[in-house]
Amino acid sequence: MPRESARKPWLPPRWVIHLAWYTHRALYRVTRGRAGLGRPKDSTHWGTMRLTTTGRRTGRARSVMLGYFEDGSNLVTLAMNGWADGEPAWWLNLQTNPDAIVDLKGSSRAVRGRAADGKERARLWDRWRAIDRDLDAYAALRSSPTAVVVLEPR
Repeated sequence: MPRESARKPWLPPRWVIHLAWYTHRALYRVTRGRAGLGRPKDSTHWGTMRLTTTGRRTGRARSVMLGYFEDGSNLVTLAMNGWADGEPAWWLNLQTNPDAIVDLKGSSRAVRGRAADGKERARLWDRWRAIDRDLDAYAALRSSPTAVVVLEPR
């Protein structure tokens, strides 16, 4: 599925990525949700959502900010962990308990998460590729495939 890229993409140091995640969540919290979320503008831009899963070990609510695009009534995101190795905690939580809540700009919805596979995964990966031309090069930084996560309304 992934195409070969001629160049290695640049990523900021991990501490910068972690600081950005922390700052984004704090902005959302401080503004009580008025800032930090956004809808996809068109087929070439992703939006930002807040996904709340149930912790697989603690049973407590865990929230994370993620990029997404819409595919009909479904929301699609990538379990990329900032393009580092290892699965993000939210994806591990979602695999254990697929029911979650998504906050979008102006609304919330209950969803059930799953990994796309086969032709569906290839189609959705191509949609992400249209949004991010360096997608394959970033994915190549990881030692395992990046899950394409589909969040279906429940």
